[in-house]
Amino acid sequence: MRRALLILGALILAAVWLGPLPRLAQTAFFAHMSMHMAVVAVAAPLLALGIAGGRLDPVRRAPGLFAAVPASVLELLVVWAWHAPVPHHLARQSAVGMAAEQGMFLAAGLLLWLSAFGGDSPRSGNRTAAGVVGLLLTSMHMTLLGALLALAPRPVYAHGFPHPEGGLFGLTPLEDQQLGGAIMLLVGGISYLVGGLSLMVGLLKGGALAPGGRA
Repeated sequence: MRRALLILGALILAAVWLGPLPRLAQTAFFAHMSMHMAVVAVAAPLLALGIAGGRLDPVRRAPGLFAAVPASVLELLVVWAWHAPVPHHLARQSAVGMAAEQGMFLAAGLLLWLSAFGGDSPRSGNRTAAGVVGLLLTSMHMTLLGALLALAPRPVYAHGFPHPEGGLFGLTPLEDQQLGGAIMLLVGGISYLVGGLSLMVGLLKGGALAPGGRA
């Protein structure tokens, strides 16, 4: 099962980074946001679940370096920083910027998901509870940023849009931003919420959830 999750996560990363999305992201905010969500909310948890509890799990060797709540705060800082207009424009228009952004997204995502699900089995209740808090906090800040982008009355990233009157699929800059915000709101919010709730279920049952799915 772990191997299948690792393979699936790697395939998703390959599709995101080697497919058409990086080129589309240069002119379409929603494509850029799709890359972001695919990395942190889909590929990262799959890879982390594939690693958690196995011989490659770094949490087993250095649990003190993997604390879910600080990892959630770090991911918040990384995500919000890269969505400020200037860094965001750099990531969309520069290959180096794109690589730096995507690498930091993946690293922050893996750190959080491994902190939440990794470690020796059976996992302690304290670590599981911290994982719940970390993932739910991340779900909240992803939802907040997605809502801000989706509900903004004017484009935040219009400077990176080469066709002010209509870009990909005829979307205006504001419509493009709103679609990207909705993608973040739904995919980001739901992914971390489901992860946190799955840990909470194990906690409420009276036993911390094991990385491989055994209580």
